[in-house]
Amino acid sequence: MQDKDILRVRDKWSGKVKYVTPLLKGLQYTFTNLLSKHKTIQYPEQKRPVSRRWRGLHRLEKDNQGQLLCVACGLCAAVCPAQCIEVVPYEPENGERFPEDFKIDELRCIYCGFCQEVCPRGAITLSQVYDYVDYHREDFQFSFAKLDKPEQLSFHYQRSLLQKILG
Repeated sequence: MQDKDILRVRDKWSGKVKYVTPLLKGLQYTFTNLLSKHKTIQYPEQKRPVSRRWRGLHRLEKDNQGQLLCVACGLCAAVCPAQCIEVVPYEPENGERFPEDFKIDELRCIYCGFCQEVCPRGAITLSQVYDYVDYHREDFQFSFAKLDKPEQLSFHYQRSLLQKILG
């Protein structure tokens, strides 16, 4: 028997053994994640919970009688860095003051929350709605109707029967 006929296992596997340990660690990680609870949500049907501090679409708050809390002081429009708020004040003869027109351009807004912080009456707040979609720029100009209940503007997706069957 010659030296070339002897199979030396140590020399044959010496460079390849260093690949086995990371392979086994990777397989272990894969199998532990395979058996764990899934973290994926089916977005249009299920929405992820957002924190209480989330800054979404704007809302104009009302008091118990249904009157706007806003007195059209204009502080929100003055402090807004994006200049996306327009307030037109109206003051009748009785001395009360309220906004005749209140518009927010949601496309220009950077959702910084300054308008909410500066309001002395707490009339403007930021809701937790984060998925408002539309097709036209004009639809992102919010006035009294849209600022009343922004939760109605949240994206609602309806799956067709075929999509429900196929998964």
